[in-house]
Amino acid sequence: MPAMEKPAGNFFLVGLMGAGKTTVGRALARRTDKTFYDSDHEIEARTGVRVATIFDIEGELRFRDRETSVIADLARLDNIVLATGGGAIIRPQNRACLAAHGTVIYLRATIDDLLARTLHDKNRPLLQIANPRGKLESLFQERDPLYREVADIVVDTTQQNVSLLVARLMEQLSGLPPKHRPEQGS
Repeated sequence: MPAMEKPAGNFFLVGLMGAGKTTVGRALARRTDKTFYDSDHEIEARTGVRVATIFDIEGELRFRDRETSVIADLARLDNIVLATGGGAIIRPQNRACLAAHGTVIYLRATIDDLLARTLHDKNRPLLQIANPRGKLESLFQERDPLYREVADIVVDTTQQNVSLLVARLMEQLSGLPPKHRPEQGS
């Protein structure tokens, strides 16, 4: 049986915190010989501080400004897999940027799975509250339509093995025409 051809273009992973964007993104990048980036990690590398600290000191609005800048910079690169922050799709310009520069993959999971994956993670500033389940439910209601709007593919990550998930994703990606970034003037 011939090896599956590696899909061309950039892949952008969107979804709520805990959906598996970083884990699946790393595995997908290895499988497709692309460079992996995580927008939150890139923000931390550029600022020298953790995302939670940016939220505490500058607030969510300023964090979103930084996130928009990082996404715009990374989306211009070729052959990457980018795991975006869960709230990246809030801003229309981020959704437009992702859609214009690659294939957008929405990783979707149940609230129970999201809660189990994030419950003890102190680097989730939006969940450091008395009722994290309620917050996740609220975020899901608010963001699910935006994730769906921008997504080329929706993948359920509930109770999924990463290798099988990436194999399924590769099959779906092979059926899509590659989305290339628009040509830039010299």
